[in-house]
Amino acid sequence: MENSLSAKITPKLSAGQQLLAFMRRWPALMPVIISIALYTFTVIMVPTALNMGAIATIMMLTFLLSFASAGQTIVLIGGGMDFTVGSVMSAAAILTTATMNGQDGNFLPAFGLVMAMSVMVGLLNGMCTVKIGLPPLIVTMAIGNVITRLQYILTSGRAIGYASPTFIQTVIYRFFGVVPALALYGLLFFPLVFYILNRSRFGRQVYLVGNNPVAARLNGISVNKVVVLTYVISAVFSGFTGMLGAAYMQYSKCQMFDDYAYTSLIAVIVGGTALTGGVGSYGGTIAGALLMVVLNNTLTAFNLPQPLRHIVLGSVLVLLLVLYNRGKSVRQ
Repeated sequence: MENSLSAKITPKLSAGQQLLAFMRRWPALMPVIISIALYTFTVIMVPTALNMGAIATIMMLTFLLSFASAGQTIVLIGGGMDFTVGSVMSAAAILTTATMNGQDGNFLPAFGLVMAMSVMVGLLNGMCTVKIGLPPLIVTMAIGNVITRLQYILTSGRAIGYASPTFIQTVIYRFFGVVPALALYGLLFFPLVFYILNRSRFGRQVYLVGNNPVAARLNGISVNKVVVLTYVISAVFSGFTGMLGAAYMQYSKCQMFDDYAYTSLIAVIVGGTALTGGVGSYGGTIAGALLMVVLNNTLTAFNLPQPLRHIVLGSVLVLLLVLYNRGKSVRQ
């Protein structure tokens, strides 16, 4: 009798509501499911899309985007937003190729220059955000624009130098003809980010600051310090990814990775991180990066004109953002 009464009282969810509930409960799983379905559809419609080279490229670009999105994830969970990801990557790529100039012995000087530049940009982003009080979107877009202009001053708009041969091989070499050597960087990078967010004291502070900065301050947390550190970490991760990107492309040019400012943010949001802060996971970001890469691969496979590709990509991304960020869930 009670079961019958509860069945009448409990409203039956529609298929759409069930899908939304599933997406909110498993934000990191949905991008993977959609990616598999989308790639399967692409292969059915364009059989030539199924080949080892295409799969290796998808893996390579997913690794790069997930690396670039790591810092963006931390910043967004902390309640901020970083639009310098792409410009820092481009600047790091230029510094890498200009310093290495095709010589294997120049890795450490290039790494030191990139890290110094990244830390300075991160500190600038963080200090301007907490001191000036402007929205992070405005602050980081302005700083990113300055970094882009400095690229042109440094290079006069020309490609400068090349990544070293050994460094290139540590990125583009394929194990078994399909798994990129870049995956070895992931073996170190992924556990580091997971530790920062899920095991470290700093990670707990980032979640608390993103959820409620007032409560965080009352609990003795230096909110400004945490915010600044999130931007420094984001810039450092972006700079390192820019170095890997230079090895992948083997050369560099101005603004070559500027699109990553946009795609990294979308990958993070699609992976379940809330724009309002305090909620998110790096596992979801990796899944979101996979979906972004597979979606772009599908549009490429269909040989759509560039303007139409932008329209389709933008429409799909808006839909995904609506589905994934209709409400702020509680941190697990």
